[in-house]
Amino acid sequence: MNRRRGPGLCPGTKSLTRGSNSISMQLETAASSASDWNVRHDFLRGPGKDAPSMNKPPEEGQRAREPKKGGVVRALGLGLITGAADDDCSAIGTYASAGARFGPDLLWTAPVTLPMMYLVVYLSSKLGQVSGRGLFKVISDFYPRWLLWSVLVGVLIGNTIEAAADLGAMSAAIVLFVPLPAPLVVIVVAIVIFALQVFGSYKLIRNVFRWLALALLAYVVSAVLAKPDAASVLRGTLLPKIEFSREYLSILVAIVGTTLSAYLYTWQSNQEVEEEIAKGRTSLEERKGATEGELRRSRRDILIGMTFSNLIMYFIILSTGSTLYKAGQTQIETAAQAAEALRPLAGDAAGILFAAGVIGVGFLAVPIMTAGAAFDFAQAMGWKNSLHAKPRQAPKFYIVIGVITLVAVGLNFFGFNPMKALVWSGIVQGFSTPPLLLLLLIMTNNRKIMGDKVNSTSTNILGGVTILAILAASAGLVASWFL
Repeated sequence: MNRRRGPGLCPGTKSLTRGSNSISMQLETAASSASDWNVRHDFLRGPGKDAPSMNKPPEEGQRAREPKKGGVVRALGLGLITGAADDDCSAIGTYASAGARFGPDLLWTAPVTLPMMYLVVYLSSKLGQVSGRGLFKVISDFYPRWLLWSVLVGVLIGNTIEAAADLGAMSAAIVLFVPLPAPLVVIVVAIVIFALQVFGSYKLIRNVFRWLALALLAYVVSAVLAKPDAASVLRGTLLPKIEFSREYLSILVAIVGTTLSAYLYTWQSNQEVEEEIAKGRTSLEERKGATEGELRRSRRDILIGMTFSNLIMYFIILSTGSTLYKAGQTQIETAAQAAEALRPLAGDAAGILFAAGVIGVGFLAVPIMTAGAAFDFAQAMGWKNSLHAKPRQAPKFYIVIGVITLVAVGLNFFGFNPMKALVWSGIVQGFSTPPLLLLLLIMTNNRKIMGDKVNSTSTNILGGVTILAILAASAGLVASWFL
């Protein structure tokens, strides 16, 4: 049941004026159009409805569809943005803490979590493309309200805490370069980010995000400057080591939780909808459906983005594991603290690059956390939600962004330590990942939502293995609390 998006419905044939050349031209045009029509299948019509006449133009209010473009530009777009945002300031703090406490012993978590990340983001992407909806719009339309609100509350809390932690980490990193009061920096940064969301176009925001993602390459250079031991790096990468201690299992579950953050389950589906709107497909009926070619390009793009994200995770653990762990500085709670500690051990350049990465990815992650939470809440409430819309067109959506940003800023002022809360948040997300992933698998296997684009057997097997692996790590952590 494949549908190929082409340049439009049959445009009709040119009127004949004279000569056999004109007749030939007409016949060739009609044959080409008929062939093109025969390979189309419009997901929107569904079975049993008659196909429109081959000579019928697109109806008024509908746009002719064009294939999504592949290539490097898109590959360095949606998947890269999602992957980079997953390595936000709080995640950097978690990875830096893992490296400082256990050295290179946790390097294996990067390649092991890669297929898990890929699975989650791809399922979210496919859901957005095929259904034409964001994840919470799908839950709202097809599932009971109690499920909608129970999932929504957890996502809102997680996104808000992560945004608060990211703002705090960014301000601490900026203060390393500019001697300003940290509270003032938090306020200024939050205002700049909120202004970008309100006044910037979606295209501008997407392009800014794309370039900010490249700031994470600083961690590759930082790790090289740390001069890691090759033998220990290979052992840590290829030979998984498990310690049945509370501290080790806590950081392991926290890594899984922050790597598979709740926002991953929603942001990619929302981003796919925004991309469709950017192409002029503003109604739900216009957005529904995806071809195998489009899904194949999405798989490639997401694999690139998730590989990039996990490489950064790998090099963060490597840089702190090769310096702070060896120096005995095992208690690192923030990304900025890790950057400051790296400077005397790996040189000023390594410390500066580490801090610069925190700032760059913070400007990427905070608006994704706040806007992502606003998307989810607005979809649950049935409000208009799109970064394409002006504030006067979707006032409630932008008000929610503002409220979440304000709460995130406030958490940095009332004696609340977002980074400590984030450790627990990561653990909680580690426990909540299995039911969230199970819900996503159920939705992407629902033919009422996905039509014939339900999951393959291999995708479902990978999902099942991922759920079991996370449950095993979480169960080990619980057992360590009592033993």
